[in-house]
Amino acid sequence: MPDQPTGSRPTLEVVAARAGVSRATASRVVNGGAGVRAPLVEKVNRAVEELGYVPNHAARTLVTRRNGAVAVIIAEPEFRIFSDPFFEQQVRGISRELTAHDTQLVLLWAEGPGDHERISRYLDGGHVDGALAFSLHSDDELIALIDRARIPVVVGGRPGPGTDPAVPYVDADNRGGAREAVGHLVRLGRRVVAHIAGPDDQTSAVDRLHGYHDVLPDADPELLRHGSFTETSGAEAMADLLDRRPDLDAVFVANDLMAKGALRALAERGRRVPEDVAVVGFDDMASVAELTVPALTTVRQDIEGMGRLMVRLLMRRLDGDGGSAPASVITPTSLVRRDSA
Repeated sequence: MPDQPTGSRPTLEVVAARAGVSRATASRVVNGGAGVRAPLVEKVNRAVEELGYVPNHAARTLVTRRNGAVAVIIAEPEFRIFSDPFFEQQVRGISRELTAHDTQLVLLWAEGPGDHERISRYLDGGHVDGALAFSLHSDDELIALIDRARIPVVVGGRPGPGTDPAVPYVDADNRGGAREAVGHLVRLGRRVVAHIAGPDDQTSAVDRLHGYHDVLPDADPELLRHGSFTETSGAEAMADLLDRRPDLDAVFVANDLMAKGALRALAERGRRVPEDVAVVGFDDMASVAELTVPALTTVRQDIEGMGRLMVRLLMRRLDGDGGSAPASVITPTSLVRRDSA
């Protein structure tokens, strides 16, 4: 067995000698290669554990042509990333799935075009194997930046017009969920149903607005206001709607945070929920929907699960998967009834 100086880091040669195999065999086992018999894999893994061997990252990169890292790019200001539970849940799903693939998460956020050069330099540097990007806006150039870096990408949410249709994405059935929410309000007998929509430069908001109009194609334009997916914008939009249409008796809100703001505005105006105004949100984030007063009826999307799916699609691209590009995925939504409608 090769001598190993006291206190030095064990080498692959020492692992191979301890396991009684060739260095090439030990390397294939350590780097996840195929074609090694199970008993030899067991011997190498046992030697790795006994010696406390840690693979050399640079050498492993040369063998596998992988960095073992994925960039997660969020096209939102920093304050939103850390204050909106949606991002927490999506990143948690991504992180857990990347961990299962022994891959490191590198978080990048793009507050605006000024950040694009920084992100482009990082991606061009070859530090990551691929990218996951979400919360994109219609004028984002992030997909083009990632494409120029020649690394695979999977997008969270349906990309906007002009994006290569071959780029895979994971999204919820935003339009179908919105139809179910508005249909529920109509079935309750509500006659003046308003909508607080999200930003019109994000496809999730546009799709939910289309779902609203699928049920109410002739809705008065005065019943529509846009917010920015924040609680404050939801409260402001609700107050404006009440000023313009005091006869409204229901509102579908495009996400839970804006719905929370809408509930606050209704309470400040002395409107009872659901007796005077029924409210339905979208997301079903427990940290918001279950803690509002009253508890929020909302459309559930599996936010954490979508994060996991994004990673799985990306790993399929990295592994080649027979040379075929993975298909995009639309996940189902469902209405969760609580006290607000």
